[in-house]
Amino acid sequence: MPQTTAQNPKSNVSTRLGSADVPLVELKYLATEEKDTNTTDNTDVFDMKDVPAIIFPWQAQVGFVVLFLLFIMIGTFDFWIINSHIQEGWLPFTMSILWGVAGIGLLVLLWWIWDEFTQFGNDLSQWAESLRLGELSERMSIPHEFSPSYRIRRRLNRISCDYQKLSEKIEQRHFRQERHIEQKKHYLTVLYDVAACINGSNDLEDLLNQFLMTLKEVVKAEAATVRLLDDDGQMRLVASIGLTDDIIKKEEIMPAPHCLCGKAAVSGEIKIRQDLDKCNLRVGSHFFKDENVELIAVPLQYRSQTLGVYNLFINKKHHALIEDESELLISIGRHLGMAIEKASLDEEAKLLSIMEERTRMAHELHDSLAQTLASLRYKARLLDDSLHTDRDELIWSGLEDLEASIDIANIELRSLMTDFRAPIDERGIVCAIERLSKRFERETGLEVFFYQNWHLERLPRKLEVEVVRIVQEALVNIRKHSQAKTIRILIYSSAQGECRILVEDDGIGMQKSSINKTNDAGEHIGLTVMRERAARINGEIQFDSEEGEGTLIQLNFTVS
Repeated sequence: MPQTTAQNPKSNVSTRLGSADVPLVELKYLATEEKDTNTTDNTDVFDMKDVPAIIFPWQAQVGFVVLFLLFIMIGTFDFWIINSHIQEGWLPFTMSILWGVAGIGLLVLLWWIWDEFTQFGNDLSQWAESLRLGELSERMSIPHEFSPSYRIRRRLNRISCDYQKLSEKIEQRHFRQERHIEQKKHYLTVLYDVAACINGSNDLEDLLNQFLMTLKEVVKAEAATVRLLDDDGQMRLVASIGLTDDIIKKEEIMPAPHCLCGKAAVSGEIKIRQDLDKCNLRVGSHFFKDENVELIAVPLQYRSQTLGVYNLFINKKHHALIEDESELLISIGRHLGMAIEKASLDEEAKLLSIMEERTRMAHELHDSLAQTLASLRYKARLLDDSLHTDRDELIWSGLEDLEASIDIANIELRSLMTDFRAPIDERGIVCAIERLSKRFERETGLEVFFYQNWHLERLPRKLEVEVVRIVQEALVNIRKHSQAKTIRILIYSSAQGECRILVEDDGIGMQKSSINKTNDAGEHIGLTVMRERAARINGEIQFDSEEGEGTLIQLNFTVS
């Protein structure tokens, strides 16, 4: 295929390759990070789980001991005074002082406990409200180490810290999931754009041009090319965009094993060249004025076969973005490889179809017009002989025969022209076959009966063409060989898609050996053609004939 250059990008793609530039491998660390989070500070928690959460400091414990001893001393004094009946004046004063000191100490201790309790309750309420409002960084204040709530405050702060870390991990997971989804969405968008441009192409040349225009805009490339492996194992440049004509001419054919593109094709992996020095040296000129351009070669694969490579000339500032998108680039290469293979197969199918039609035309010309022309030549020679005899009756008879043969040749030529035109009626297969039967009846003068019990609205065009051609071929064989007087055509279809086409005549019939032969030196070629057409629509054609009892041709096929 000749090399083509795309010049006018028309793609409206605005997606930038690498917009979701977080590598997918980051997600692999999430489980490990969660495991680390679960084990953070676990040693401290296990060390403290057997320690009381609220304890009195030693000052409070000393105060309790002093008050306890003071109350024992007061009780001892009271017991001694009551049992000794001592009437000393200093005793009431002393007892009052002792009771006053004990009462004040008790009140101070109770006030201190109450103050600690209320302060802890207020701090706890404020901390809980902050957590409820989502302020996970809030911590309970720790006034001093001697506070009874010192340890429980620390434990509550550890809970806050753990919840904060857990929240951060959840946010990180959510963020990574969003980036992962964005990346996959970006992948699908790019693949959709590439698939859309591929499906909208008319042929391989148009396919490659549209692909390069779309891909160049998507990845912000300086240039892009497509190279295909030829039969000699060389890389042939078949399409490009962004390169000068001089570079294109020098890069038209490259030896596959010795260049970066060939290495990518052989290995089936993406290859990157950080600079174009070797490429510049090979062609004898610089590809681009900007030296910050690198070459990326991506293989074009279809199943296990490598068809070639496509190249991207990327500015190095986009290298990190492209490097993270290797999976996408490989997928694009596979899509394009499949499209190239399909285009090649379609081209081969078109050529094969043309060859088949030419073969059919050759057989038709041989069986009809060629024989008539041969007869004309023979009659012209007879007329020439008659002219030398000076016998007027022979001359006039020869002229009349020659004129009749010319009329027959004209009729046969017009009939062939009609047969070679597209036989499909826009109203469907029923109208097409009915029109065919009426024309056959008009041209041959034979009696044709047409019956139809058709329930399907419309068949695929390719299927309709094959069916009508089979009926047409059957009528041609009847006109040439059957010597029939009456023809019956029946078409039937069920609601489930089962179809039958039947063509029957009352002619001389055929021998069984003739029906079973595929081709005998050009004879009965029509039967072979009908079998081939039936096979194309996954159908089956049956021939039933006895000598002297006519011929029955039945086509069976199913429409899904």
